[in-house]
Amino acid sequence: MQKHLEQKVTETAAVVSDWQRSIASIETQFNTANLALANAKKIREANALKATMNDTAAIKAIQQARAEQLTAELRQADHSASALRLDLTDPASIDEAAAHVAANFERLDVLINNASSWPDSDTLSPLAANLTEARTAFDVDVLGPWRLIQALLPLLERAPAARIVNVSSEAALQIDPRRAAQDGFLRAPGYSLAKYTMNVLTTLLAPALADTAILINSVDPGETASHPERGDEDTARPAAESARGIVWAATLPAGGPTGGLFRDGQPLGDVHPVPG
Repeated sequence: MQKHLEQKVTETAAVVSDWQRSIASIETQFNTANLALANAKKIREANALKATMNDTAAIKAIQQARAEQLTAELRQADHSASALRLDLTDPASIDEAAAHVAANFERLDVLINNASSWPDSDTLSPLAANLTEARTAFDVDVLGPWRLIQALLPLLERAPAARIVNVSSEAALQIDPRRAAQDGFLRAPGYSLAKYTMNVLTTLLAPALADTAILINSVDPGETASHPERGDEDTARPAAESARGIVWAATLPAGGPTGGLFRDGQPLGDVHPVPG
């Protein structure tokens, strides 16, 4: 009886010790996330004034700090997350990012190309377009994602059912030759044409990926309140609501549509998907 009690006490002590180690590990992770969150906020505050003066280094520092802050918040919520700097206008940055992912992960299940540049929002005609701004839009919305897909393709092919989601815009729907011939109006021509071209790229890449398990689609999230602090998006829906369509495309089952343009899971425009 005595030996039995001693064994139970020993087992209980071992369990308590394991719990204590687990609690200590969680506390360490939480404290680390809190420290990262505090540091990120300090960096953003320190560079805020310089950023208003178009200081490129300050803007990049704020962007990186914002990513670190979001990462810390995800870790606090018991998610695994890490921040990675990526400049879609810089081929070297794309290659470095792809190398980092390859060194740390066996495969890539989902790639969402959500970066965008909208430099000509006040331009209302293609004749008035600033072609330097248009080039920037194409670098960020078309060429950058295109190169990123190429760089990450080996990792995507290793996944059992990888998905690529190119985030489009309703601005691309303005480009209808029949309509353009009538009035010539085109808001943000560089941005709109870049998003339209991204949709075409999606259509072209789908058959090129036909011998893989990868599905690729464009998703128009609709008018989204991505900057509620500006106070000019009263008619836009919350980002969480718009994100559902992107999640839908990122989690399509095998045999799902590919090469299409969707909003909230429904086809849009003249871009017709094909079965995967």
